[in-house]
Amino acid sequence: MTEARRRVVVTDEGPILVYGPVDVEMPDGTRVRSDRVVTALCACGRSRHRPFCDTSHRRRVRDDGGKEHDP
Repeated sequence: MTEARRRVVVTDEGPILVYGPVDVEMPDGTRVRSDRVVTALCACGRSRHRPFCDTSHRRRVRDDGGKEHDP
């Protein structure tokens, strides 16, 4: 049996979006399951619920030169 392909969208200023149920393997080998229609994976490293995004990236602001920093 073959698994259905998942659509993965890498966003410019936020999480990685995975469409469809997904199992995420953590660095220590444990697996975390999400049965959501769309799962947002943390790409910034700031989430308290890693590997899932908790919108912590929204606290980052850009200055005039396009550099990000904490408010």
